[in-house]
Amino acid sequence: MGAWQYDDQDLERLSLIMTLHDIGFDREEIETYMTLVLEGAGANDRKMQMLQKKREGILDEIHFREKKIQYLDYLRYEIRRSQ
Repeated sequence: MGAWQYDDQDLERLSLIMTLHDIGFDREEIETYMTLVLEGAGANDRKMQMLQKKREGILDEIHFREKKIQYLDYLRYEIRRSQ
């Protein structure tokens, strides 16, 4: 069993994969994104589209959770007001 050799580019790609995973990309999305990375600057528009779509989804989730908090706060307010 030989030792594995990784160069800086390999480590950068691994770091990017981990970042994509952390922000919510699934395996298929990561594979697509990494394929676009290998295509170079010519694929920047498609990478930006993927990132924008993910960003919009995360913002939608945040807004949904904010509404939940507002409902919870309203119910808490009602309980306090009735005491």
